[in-house]
Formats: sequence, C-alpha cells, structure tokens
Amino acid sequence: MRHVSTLIATAFVLTATLVSCTPTATNQPDVNEEEMELKQKVEAFARVPLKSNIDHLTDSEKAVLNLCFDAAKIMDDLFWKEAFGDKESFLAGLPNDIYREFALINYGPWERLNGNAPFVPGFGDKPLGANFYPKDMTKEEFEACQDPLKESMYSVLTRNAEGKLVAIAYHEYYAEKIEQAARLLDSASKLADDPALAKYLALRATALRTDNYYDSDAAWMEMKSNRIDFVVGPIENYEDHLCGNKAAHEAFVLIKDMEWSERLSRYMSFLPKLQKNLPVDAKYKSELPGAESDLGVYDVVYYAGDCNAGSKTIAINLPNDEKIQELKGSRRLQLRNAMQYKFNMIMEPIAGLLIDPAQRNFVTFEAFFENTMFHEVAHGLGIKKTIDGKMTPQEALLETYSAMEEGKADILGIFMLEQLAKMGELPEHDMMNNYVTFLAGIFRSVRFGAASAHGKANMVRFHYFQDKGAFVRDSVTGFYRIVPEKMSEAVAGLAHDILVIQGDGNYQRASEMLLKEGVVDQLLAEDLMKIQEANIPIDIRFEQGKEVLGLTQKP
Repeated sequence: MRHVSTLIATAFVLTATLVSCTPTATNQPDVNEEEMELKQKVEAFARVPLKSNIDHLTDSEKAVLNLCFDAAKIMDDLFWKEAFGDKESFLAGLPNDIYREFALINYGPWERLNGNAPFVPGFGDKPLGANFYPKDMTKEEFEACQDPLKESMYSVLTRNAEGKLVAIAYHEYYAEKIEQAARLLDSASKLADDPALAKYLALRATALRTDNYYDSDAAWMEMKSNRIDFVVGPIENYEDHLCGNKAAHEAFVLIKDMEWSERLSRYMSFLPKLQKNLPVDAKYKSELPGAESDLGVYDVVYYAGDCNAGSKTIAINLPNDEKIQELKGSRRLQLRNAMQYKFNMIMEPIAGLLIDPAQRNFVTFEAFFENTMFHEVAHGLGIKKTIDGKMTPQEALLETYSAMEEGKADILGIFMLEQLAKMGELPEHDMMNNYVTFLAGIFRSVRFGAASAHGKANMVRFHYFQDKGAFVRDSVTGFYRIVPEKMSEAVAGLAHDILVIQGDGNYQRASEMLLKEGVVDQLLAEDLMKIQEANIPIDIRFEQGKEVLGLTQKP
C-alpha cells in the first residue's frame, strides 16, 4: 500500500538537488554549502530565450504588443500579492542574489516543485490559501461566513476592525493596478488592426474593472484572424489549495502561426463523435462539446504571474467558464517554442535514461506535440454539470478538482488519438510513438511534485499503469517498456474512472484516489533520483521581454 508518508519521505527527490532545504540543528552546513545547494536548484531550471519572428507584423500590431507587455507586467505584480504579499520588501530582505533568483522562480519563499517547502530561513509552511484569505482563517470559519462574495473566484477575504471575515472584489482590492492594466488594454484596442481583437481587448478592460468576464471570454472565442493574442486576467485556481476557488492573475503574450493553426483546425470537427465514444455510460457523456471550439499553434513571447511560477505551461485551454464552453466551446493554444525547449532539454534526456533502448525511437517531438495538443482538447470533453444537475464537477470536487481535471485531460488525450487513428484520420500513425512519449512525459511531470495538480495527476497515472501492466520495468537495467495492448486497456480504464468521479461529483472517491495513488513510492523515487543525478533540468525559465523579442518601444 502506498502511504502519504511515502511522499513526504521522498519529496526531496522531486527537487534539483539531493539535500534538504531545512537541515537539522545538529548538522548545520555552513553558509557557502547552503548557497551552493540553492544555486544547483536555480540551475535546474534551464534558461531559454522567448523569441519569435515578428517581421511580418504591422506597426500597429507591434504597438499593441508593446502595450500587452506592459499590462502583463501588472498581472505579474498582482500575482506576487496573491501568492505571497509585498514582493519588493521580501526580495530586499534576502541574503544574496542566489536567494533572490530562486525566489523569483517560485514567487515567494516556498519551493513549488518540492511540496512548497520553505527555502528562506524564518518562513514556515506556505498557507494553503496563499494570500487570498487571512492566514489564521480555517475552512470551517470560511464555511460559516455569510458574505455573499466569499465564494467568488474574484474576491479576497480579509478581516474588518471587529475581526469578522469580509470579502472584497478584486477590482476594488487591487483598484490602482487594475485600472492601470485596463487603460493599457483600452489603448491597445484602439490600435488593433483586427476588429475582433479590438473588441476583445476593449471588453477585457471592462472585465478587469468589473470582475465580470463573460462578455470578454465570448469575444475571445470569436477571434479567428488575429495574428497576435493576449491572455490576461485572473484565470486559474491552482494557487488556492484551501478551497480550490480563487483565480490568480496571469498573462501570456502570443504570436499565432496562421498556417499551422489552419492545418490543425479540422480536428475540432470530430469532438461530437469523440464525446460519443468516451468509455462511460451515456449519462456521463450526454452533453455536446461547443461547436466553435478551435485549435491553434502559437509562439509565446511573455509569461507573467501564475503561469510563470515554478513549472511552465506549454499549452492553454480556455475559457474556464462552463457556460461559454457549452455555448461556444473552447480554444486550445499550443505553445510551440516552449514545448520544443522542454522536449529537447528534458524529455529526450529522460528517455535516454529510463526508456528501454528498443523503444527510445518512439519518443518524438511530433508525439509530444500531439499528446499535449489533445490534452487541451480533452478538457472540453466529459460533462460540465454533475449527472444530478446540481453543480459543476469543480464545485463538487473542491480542492481535488484540479488534479482530477488534469488527469482526465491527460488520459483522454491519448484515448482521443486512439479513436482518431481507428477512424482513419491519422494516416500511417503509430500509437507507440504516443504511448512511449507519454510514459517519458510522466517522469517529466511527476517531478513537479504534490503541490502541482499536474504532478499529482501524473503520480496517479503512473501507479494505475503500473498496476494494470501497461508498462514493465526491467529489474536489472531499470529500463521501462510499454506493453501496447495493456496500455490501451489502462487508458480506457482510467478514463472511465475519472469521468465517473467527475460526473457523480464524488469528492470522497477523488480524495481516496489522490491519497492512495498520488504519491511517490520507493521504486519511482529511485528512478527520479537517477534523473536528478544526471543533472537533467527540472523545467525551464525565461529570458523574456521587449528587448529579447526585438520589439522597439515605438515601431
């Protein structure tokens, strides 16, 4: 049986070094040794430049990009407030540049890919609710609070003079920063060549000022011909580990590859049939995916806030609003340049270390791209309401939802590729490429740790595949080999289990699955140690900004 204590005991192997951040009082290392350990952790994030060709863009489009960069920096400031608090005073109080550099990667004093363990002296455990709630607030106190705004994704809870909980909307709590960002979007809207982009930017400015994102999300879904894109605002709820509710601020500045996006768009027409083929009873797939879903390929040229903290996302699936998804579907954005960096610097070296030599040729960037692409498509499948019609899966599964949803998307992505291959829509396609690349990807993502929804989902999947015989591990060489017929069965089985949990809104079953399977056992810990000892980067970090892109202030 796998226990939570196993994860705690092996949590340190999920970091870039072999040592603990909190040495015992009886064996204190000297300052230089501590700094060297921290320096190794910083270097475990490979530094890469975020570039893209912008020669084809008009002067107006470059001017819009300039404003988007400025607004993105404001989102970064807001996320610091949400994740920690006062960024400047915190950074100024750190001992040296090594601490500051690691703090910038983690947006605070807690190591995100090591279970949020503190790495700065004087800091204890990270509050589960980050900075969205009072540090001393309990979940029971939250539930007893009568403030109607308390469950809004876009509110901060504080205490009034009497010590009573009070919820304050983001646009009021962060009023100065929000207005600065909104004005930048207003200006960008007036400069935009593309009418749909102009409409979206104007509506997004209004959304920031009101915390009502429906109209701007709908407008974002209607954009088709825009060559630049800007994802901005409070979006994902990964940072809230207390209630799994509050959305954190972030931004992506993007340049679209129009030709590649056009090639991929045809896959979206298969969503209704793919939904029908899901391996569950009809009641768990009764909803129809939105007809206007689309798929695009982008170079990302700036990450800010939540998406830049710790591990870096390589694909986007938005909007999160279930009503928009039901009406218009969603957009899946593949971040090709970031994806290529991760494959070259992390995936290929991991495969060379752990995958059976006879199957290493199946680990390809094309398969990595497909797996990631259909992961995002899969977020739109399943159902948006529990089968009793009372709530959304997110409302029912609470803090377990993010890990379950990421697990669903991962496994359904592979299931969908299997289905498309059977339908003849992927000519001369070999699923072994996807299977073996998927397995190598598990080792990459498990390193993100239990504090990450993606890391937790990959732990669950590893143990499920292990139990079902989807892969075997040679006890002598330590190499892993996919068993394709067992792999297909395991994919369908895990897809079934997660879809049913979401459809039933079964919080207890989700909690049990994550508690039992979402851990690192001894064997997996040993293999992760091999990756660590080989100095394979744990993730990437960016040299980014207008200068890196070659964007002048006044094009």
